[in-house]
Amino acid sequence: MTLSSAAAEEIITACLARGQEIGKAFSIAVVDAGGFVLSVRRSDGARPLTPDIARAKAFSAAVMQRPTKMLHGWAESNPVFFSQLSQMTTYPIVATEGGVTIKRDGEILGGLGVSGGTGDEDQQVCDDVLAALGYELEFAAWAGAKQADAKKAEKNG
Repeated sequence: MTLSSAAAEEIITACLARGQEIGKAFSIAVVDAGGFVLSVRRSDGARPLTPDIARAKAFSAAVMQRPTKMLHGWAESNPVFFSQLSQMTTYPIVATEGGVTIKRDGEILGGLGVSGGTGDEDQQVCDDVLAALGYELEFAAWAGAKQADAKKAEKNG
C-alpha cells in the first residue's frame, strides 16, 4: 500500500481547514514512506519558515517510523548521534511536536508535518485530522526512549 497524491491532498486540505477553525495559519507537509515530498502547502499568513519546519517534521515521522514527539528521549539520551543522524539525511531529524507517522493497517505510508502554531496545536491538528481520516495513531515506544526514562528515574531517585 502506498500513500497517493490524492490522499496527501485530502490530509493537507483537512489540516488547513482545522487551522482555520482554531484561527491559526499553518504550513502542512505530507511525505511518502521514504520521506519524499508528496505535497506542501503554506496557508495565507503562515510565517515564512513554517514550510521547511513542516517538511522536516513530516520527513522525520516517516523515516523514523514514529511520531516526532516520541524521539525526545532518544535525542536527550544520545545527542551526539542524534545530531549526526540529521546531517546524513535530506532534512533534519527533529524531536518535537507536530510530526506524525501516517499508518494504516500496521503499514507505514508516510509522514505528516504541521507548523505554525504552538507545538501542542501542531500536534493536535495532526492527531485530529489523521484520526478523522481513519489512520492509526498508536506506536510502540522506542527501546532507547525506555532506557532514557529509566535513567531519568534513577537520577531523580
